Order: sequence, then structure tokens, then C-alpha cells
Amino acid sequence: MQNNERKIILDLAITLDGFIEGKNGEIDWCIMDSDMEFLHFLSNIDTILYGRKSYDLWGHYTPDTNDDEEKQFWALVHSKEKYVFSKTKQQDHSKAVFIQENIAEEMQALKKKTGKNIWLYGGASLITTFIDLGLIDEFRLSIHPVVLGEGKPLFTNVTEKINLKLVNTRTFSSGVVQLIYHNN
Repeated sequence: MQNNERKIILDLAITLDGFIEGKNGEIDWCIMDSDMEFLHFLSNIDTILYGRKSYDLWGHYTPDTNDDEEKQFWALVHSKEKYVFSKTKQQDHSKAVFIQENIAEEMQALKKKTGKNIWLYGGASLITTFIDLGLIDEFRLSIHPVVLGEGKPLFTNVTEKINLKLVNTRTFSSGVVQLIYHNN
């Protein structure tokens, strides 16, 4: 990666036993800890990458709450440029860009465009594709103090070993531990 290139950052919550969702897709175990400075993270990205299922669930999500902080969070998320990876869905009524093929080439071109960093939101199969293509520059994993026992694992069907370099560790009062790795 050249110094002037944008980074693709995988940033997500994970349980202590390695799941990104419960067995029925639940994420109620996820702690929104203000100490984690997630709004700061969002201010340093301008693009979000979604798999189709994640986009269908969260790409247009509007919280049913009076919590101004949560509304601010989702407004900031929805202000970003969105790319959706799908073999079946080609377009919807949004401004999202849909990508069906040539993922490596499309992402290399996107990284060269002027802008801020890029958040790889997920889901799991898209994350595996990006790992296999060597496209993730930074892994930001927030380990939550919960064991689910079953659910959707973060890493499935990864075809080759990845050597990572730990660059930062943070522990929060909620018990969440954030590990930040760079891809060598």
C-alpha cells in the first residue's frame, strides 16, 4: 500500500468466542461504549462496503428511538458513500454502487481515489472474500465480554494464513478490548 492510498479497514464487534452475530442474527450483546470513540472512527472514513445481506439489514436502518446520540450515529453512517457486493442484486433506489465482479480491481481503483479511509462493514462471506484477495489493510476488532456458544463466526473458509502486526490495544470500562492489526 502506498502512503497516499486510502486504507480498507475491517472494524467490527466480535464475541470472545469469535462470533459476529448470534444464531438468529442477533447483535443485542454488542456494547455501544462511548469511550470507544466510534464517531471519531466514522469521521475518518467516507465510504462503507457492504455485502448484500448486511446492506439490506443496515444500509437504510433508522433507529426507533429518542436517543439523539444514536440518531447522530446513524445519520453519520448514512452520509457515507456506499458500495454493495452482490451476485444477484444490481441496483435499488439508493445512491449505493453495486458491484458484482472484479472486486480486487474495483477496490484497488477505489483506494486510489482521493478521500478518507474505507470501512469494510461485512458480512462474513464478504469479509472472507476480502481476506482471500488481500484487500484488508487494517483489522479493528472490538472483543466483547460475552460468549454465545453458537452463531455466525467471523472467520470461515479462509484459504491462507494471514500474518498481522498488532499496532494498538485498548481496554474500555465496559470490558470491551479493541485490537488493531495491520496486514503485513
